Amino acid sequence: MVPPFAAVYFDCDSTLSSIEGIDELLQFADPDLQKDVAELTRQAMNGTLPLAEVYESRLGKLAPRREQLDLVGAHYVQNLVPDALVTVQALQFLGKHVGIVSGGLLVPVQHIARHLGVPLDCVHAVPLLFEVDGTYRDFDHDSPLWKNGGKVPVVRGAPSTHQPMVFVGDGITDLETKEHVGRFIGFGGVVARDAVRAGADHFVETSSLAGILAFVLSEPERIALQNDARFRSLPI
Repeated sequence: MVPPFAAVYFDCDSTLSSIEGIDELLQFADPDLQKDVAELTRQAMNGTLPLAEVYESRLGKLAPRREQLDLVGAHYVQNLVPDALVTVQALQFLGKHVGIVSGGLLVPVQHIARHLGVPLDCVHAVPLLFEVDGTYRDFDHDSPLWKNGGKVPVVRGAPSTHQPMVFVGDGITDLETKEHVGRFIGFGGVVARDAVRAGADHFVETSSLAGILAFVLSEPERIALQNDARFRSLPI
């Protein structure tokens, strides 16, 4: 499928932000637990372990408190990949819908969405459930995003006005959307995964998120950005 595209949806961890949110919770854990959870995350992202197999285990062991999620959200914003904000602004300037679909935790992902100006009704991640005192109780098992294949029903359920859609992400669960979107762009600016590079329609090697624009825009859209001083320096 060729441009123009109506929407661009992004993964969050290692795509919009250079960190993995679940790993940020490790600062509250003891060293042995830190090592175990980090290895589980690595295997899940590389596709060597099913996501569902590690998701519940990681959260149960970490048992994050409600206030810790806000700290993770702040770290997301502090660690935005280069040009994340201006790239989102450029897409929205062109009238494109921008969304986030993440297997991460909803509250932190909403932090980065607010910073980037992404409408919260276009933000999809896994909600956590807490006791009245803020202690962890469980996560929302009804969310599809804690399992492999979970991003597929989300992108397929997007409003018709968001089609055709581009999906941008770094991981195997992102690549699973490829057959259900107009174009899949692998982002290797934080972590370059061989399987994603091999399977993507296009793959971005640069650290700047603006590298995706060359694979998203039509020629009239490129010209429109070049004619606006805010976006003239973007690599389009």
